[in-house]
Amino acid sequence: MSFFNKVLASVGIGSAKVDTKLEKDSAAPGEVIRGVVEITGGNTEQKIDDIYLSLNTTYLKESDDKKYTVSGLIDRFRLSQSFTLAANERKEIPFTFNLPVDTPLSFGKTKIWVATGLDIKNAVDPSDNDYIRVVANPLMDSVLNAVSSMGFRLREAECEQAPHRLRSRLPFIQEFEFVPVAGPFRGKLDEMEVVFFPQSNGETEIMMQVDRKARGLGGFLAEALEMDETFVRFTVTNADIPYMQQKIQSVIAKYA
Repeated sequence: MSFFNKVLASVGIGSAKVDTKLEKDSAAPGEVIRGVVEITGGNTEQKIDDIYLSLNTTYLKESDDKKYTVSGLIDRFRLSQSFTLAANERKEIPFTFNLPVDTPLSFGKTKIWVATGLDIKNAVDPSDNDYIRVVANPLMDSVLNAVSSMGFRLREAECEQAPHRLRSRLPFIQEFEFVPVAGPFRGKLDEMEVVFFPQSNGETEIMMQVDRKARGLGGFLAEALEMDETFVRFTVTNADIPYMQQKIQSVIAKYA
């Protein structure tokens, strides 16, 4: 390789291109994702130091009483050791990884994408982004359907920075905000927020924030002081699916 070609490669001119193809564009947390990374060499030979996939989303972060949107890393997977890619060479690298159980769902403003990157020393690293639709697993779907059947409508779903007491592996949580438009809790609740904390053993811990509707002067004072909000945590399993609506309704009724 001539010195001129080396210089071209080092600034990213004529460099490698990457394209990631997913076997399917939707999956539930915990499911296997398969695909292949296609790499095409540029005009010059280049050493690829690393190939990686990263699973990402965005979330709201608050600082100095202002909220702004930032990118959040869910997980990162290394696919290959370093190798040399010849000029115009095409290479395919298959991959398989499990979608983490705490991956947010594709509801509301929440978007999830797989970013592919090549690490090329002293070069402009090529990358590729592929959006993936993350759907609820049967247990989470049962919870969402039960809430809907009780007359709640999903108003918003968004990832937000997690307070320290709720923070686990990720710096954010996904909140599902519901309002009662029919059913037994219309007129009793202003809204209800639901957060999932999935476990790897087929269980999901749920945190609900139940916002009672203000009643009379005492109710308005409680609302003004945010004393009308109740937090409750409980666990559901696959065995609860046939009776999910009854279970969740009984929990809400204690605080409505």
